[in-house]
Amino acid sequence: MIMFNKVLVANRGEIAQRVISTAKSLGYRTVAVYSEPDRHAPYVRLADEAVYIGQGAASDSYLNPTKLLEAARITDSDAIHPGYGFLSENSEFARACSKQGITFIGPDSQAIELMGSKRASKVAMLAAKVPCIPGYEEKDQGNTTLFDAASDIGFPLMVKASAGGGGRGMRIVTEQSQLSNAIKSARSEALNAFGSDELILEKALINVRHIEIQIFADTHGNVIYLGERDCSMQRRHQKVIEEAPSLALTPDLRASMGEAAVSAARACDYVGAGTVEFLLTEDNEFYFLEMNTRLQVEHPVTELVTHLDLVEWQLRIAAGEKLPLMQEEIVIDGHAIEVRLYAEDPANDFMPQTGVVSLWQPALIDNVSGEKYTGLRVDSGVEQGSEVSAYYDPMLAKLIAYGENREQARRRLVRLVQDSHLLGLRDNRSFLSELLTSEAFIEGRATTDYIGKHFTNNPSLTTQAITTDEWAMAALLMVVDTQGKQINRFHSANTGQRIVELKSNDQTQRWSVSRLTKNRYQMSYKDISIEIEMVEFVGHQLRYISRGVLSTATFSVDSNASMPTLWLSSVRGNLCFSDTTLVVSKADHAGSNRILASMDGSVVDVLVEAGQQVKQGDVLAVIEAMKMEHPLKAGVDGTVSNIFAQAGDQVKGRQLLIELEE
Repeated sequence: MIMFNKVLVANRGEIAQRVISTAKSLGYRTVAVYSEPDRHAPYVRLADEAVYIGQGAASDSYLNPTKLLEAARITDSDAIHPGYGFLSENSEFARACSKQGITFIGPDSQAIELMGSKRASKVAMLAAKVPCIPGYEEKDQGNTTLFDAASDIGFPLMVKASAGGGGRGMRIVTEQSQLSNAIKSARSEALNAFGSDELILEKALINVRHIEIQIFADTHGNVIYLGERDCSMQRRHQKVIEEAPSLALTPDLRASMGEAAVSAARACDYVGAGTVEFLLTEDNEFYFLEMNTRLQVEHPVTELVTHLDLVEWQLRIAAGEKLPLMQEEIVIDGHAIEVRLYAEDPANDFMPQTGVVSLWQPALIDNVSGEKYTGLRVDSGVEQGSEVSAYYDPMLAKLIAYGENREQARRRLVRLVQDSHLLGLRDNRSFLSELLTSEAFIEGRATTDYIGKHFTNNPSLTTQAITTDEWAMAALLMVVDTQGKQINRFHSANTGQRIVELKSNDQTQRWSVSRLTKNRYQMSYKDISIEIEMVEFVGHQLRYISRGVLSTATFSVDSNASMPTLWLSSVRGNLCFSDTTLVVSKADHAGSNRILASMDGSVVDVLVEAGQQVKQGDVLAVIEAMKMEHPLKAGVDGTVSNIFAQAGDQVKGRQLLIELEE
């Protein structure tokens, strides 16, 4: 047995909270680490102790092994759980833990190093006779060699970063002319994200499912698999919906893929939790994709259908125990589906969002009866008041539903997604709701290219027109007393009518709000008139009657800002209204000839020089934020007149970077 008593969690957000909870339940003392933006995060309070490790940039905090090991030293932590992301698949960090006598809760450094390289792992899998996708995985990384290999493989093909995951450093190439740019951009993104620009090439498989097998291995030579997860619903190679089990697998196919995953684990003397990912073709042929040497984001769906705590298994195996169950004892019961809630704007090319969470209300409890809904789970790292910064991945929570069958789980998850409320910034709830109710998902026939090919015209991907009822509700909430004080500080209490000018989605409307009786109001705009009877305020919700129907509006108001702001929850996408009643209008001088940073981040590359002629749509610069690269394009034809940034600069959202002369 390996004895450890205090576990430091080298991560943040929902996974840190998840690991700390289980570790405490098993009697371990726990230590959190936090950066400046996470100082007041829920997981920090949950831990027994917490250590500050630096400012916001991940390189100065969660990706700094020296600071993490020092945090372990000063708290006498004798074990480190890396969570996922950050240093969870960093072999040098695992090796450093071992050298300092700290138990790394995961596989050893050799297994991480092997499986952390798509190139080296593929070579090992071929030797272990695990089916692999045809491609190029040799050491020679010269452009000429890669071009020749691509010609041999044929198009379409995938250019992939050998290190890392999450869709970063990955490009699909459909013809020879795209190859050079794909290799250059994949190398750049991979180097920034993972510190390595090594690439592999693989034949692009069409109409495939992404199936991953959860494995566990102990130090006594036992390796088992806990069924599969279907992660086929993806956007730009990033998982959006995950479920267990997969409708595509027969018992025989499940056994074959499970045995292949076990072979992969044995090939690298694996210990702990791991996931072996495969692509499954229409004719039920499967091919090794990669092995993730850590707990996956989507592990809750496996927990729900096996009724096991995978973090508990990780801790027990790290302590030297045998696997709690053998293969023949694993039972898959029911169905579970998970979606990832992101701070991003689907209507703006999924642009990551930053800001402060003004309301987080997951729909786990019936607001009237107070009873907890059956089969629902939310793993979240945020709360009201949490700051969402540009430094980290924009995933805020995971929404998961379990059912006796797939359709029951799906219906429960649809309600959870639609009835949960996250305000203060835009999120992807509308996108998730549309996916979960799409015919392809209901029938279980979505493949990895479904979103990119068949979902591009979905309403959730465009800014939706605000209804008159929503404008009227916003006007009412801007002027009524919801918290025992006047929301609109410019209102004269001596008048029976208030005028409020609202702006949303670049549209401005001027509404009048008249109080008819104590709780009944009339909102008017031009020839539109809407009456609302307020029933009661409960926290951030207003129960009201309009046109004879009792409904609930969920909202948050910031009345302390120079321009009062209202967020109104809508399943079509959160709506943000600004009260511009007393704001003097002024011209916006930032036209399309000015290239502004789309959000806080760092400049990866400036692709033009002063005096250069450019066309509308040309990429002029690239910034990196929230672990993704974002191209900045010319809005007009013109000549580059001024450049105000260079590669490596830290920039703020809407900061002027390049100026054009038309």
